Amino acid sequence: MKKLLQFFLISLTIVGCSSMQLEAVSSSQDETQRILALGLSHAENLIEAKKLKDNHTVSVVTGQLMKAENERIQAIIDVEKIAEYSQLINVSNDNSKFTAPKISESKRIGVLDDEYDYQDYFLQGTKDNNSLIQHQLHLSLKYNLRERRNYSHANVCDKWQRCDDGKKIDVSLSSTNVSGCTPSSCNYTEVMELNLTDDILRGNMDSGLSLRLFSKKETSKVNISSAYIKAYLKATE
Repeated sequence: MKKLLQFFLISLTIVGCSSMQLEAVSSSQDETQRILALGLSHAENLIEAKKLKDNHTVSVVTGQLMKAENERIQAIIDVEKIAEYSQLINVSNDNSKFTAPKISESKRIGVLDDEYDYQDYFLQGTKDNNSLIQHQLHLSLKYNLRERRNYSHANVCDKWQRCDDGKKIDVSLSSTNVSGCTPSSCNYTEVMELNLTDDILRGNMDSGLSLRLFSKKETSKVNISSAYIKAYLKATE
């Protein structure tokens, strides 16, 4: 009986603490929405947050206000980038072929001067007789290594950038170029295509699409921005 009473008291304590945590989170979210609804500037929002009753709530609400401000700024940037990309999309073949502009990026993969991956990519869509659009990612990867990577497939990453269990996409290698060889390495360029479904593009339209490419020894990451995808899909409509 005594043990049962102790268990009951511990359970009540846990439930009470959980309720307090939920109430605190709910209260901070309510305060954040209240402040945002005032229509003040971001600086004025932060001043308003400092008037709250305890330091913990001030800290949480301030963080939420900072996040909201960052999202607002990013939305403005995205609108500008969407307009920029939209002007560069080429529509041809009697409105049945859509080619987005080429994006070039470089990513450091080591500490030496030549330890970079160079990426060029663009999205292209072709409308078939049933008005369905087949989407392809055209991708070129250039790197300096002892051996060619020979990519086999790619996985779609989730919003937390976890890629191992994502949807698998086969890689179709169209060409390989080798140049600038030394006794220890060569410059390799692998040109490939990946077929992307409409669901993949639209499902990652707001967050951006991240793909991890796999070979026997190496992996590479390709990140396609939300604004780029939105501009491309808008052109295909």
